[in-house]
Amino acid sequence: MLKRGGDIIFSIIVILTILLWMVPIVTLIIFMTTGEKPFYRQERVGKNGKLFQIYKFRSMKGVPPVNDPLLSDEESFRITHFGRFLRKFRIDEFPQFFNVLMGEMSIVGPRPERQFFLDTIISHIPRYKELQKLRPGITSLGQIRYGYADSIDQMKLRARYDLVYLDNVSLLTDIKIILYTVIVVVKGKGK
Repeated sequence: MLKRGGDIIFSIIVILTILLWMVPIVTLIIFMTTGEKPFYRQERVGKNGKLFQIYKFRSMKGVPPVNDPLLSDEESFRITHFGRFLRKFRIDEFPQFFNVLMGEMSIVGPRPERQFFLDTIISHIPRYKELQKLRPGITSLGQIRYGYADSIDQMKLRARYDLVYLDNVSLLTDIKIILYTVIVVVKGKGK
């Protein structure tokens, strides 16, 4: 309950102090550079296997193949110049604070995956299924230690960090991850 309460309060603060002015600016730039909708939605697997729509600022142009789950390096040609900037500073992730407010995500938790990739990771690392006990997060130990994964092998490496988190879930661990995330965002260490 303490974690959920913190998620709600932190999300409201971010939405009112950052997203309130960020959304119109980013929306305008995305629309002017791509002519497309500024927000991107994608189905992800949440707590207890429940599916939800994750929200992001659009960083790619065009429509991804519906039935072909591609990794980001396979679609890198679709990333816009502004999209690279959004990803570098993790700005593309900010709309997920609405997912947190709705209770679908947490500030800190394992990275939510698409069903295809979740099943693939579980086939290699069966214990990965245990992460579904937790609400997925905007940031995670895997995200700050490893970053975005461009292949199944990289996803498996990042998954190991998320399993370390599962074994060490605590308020102090969450605070440390949030602080590391702020450093990654400010320094633009995203990829």
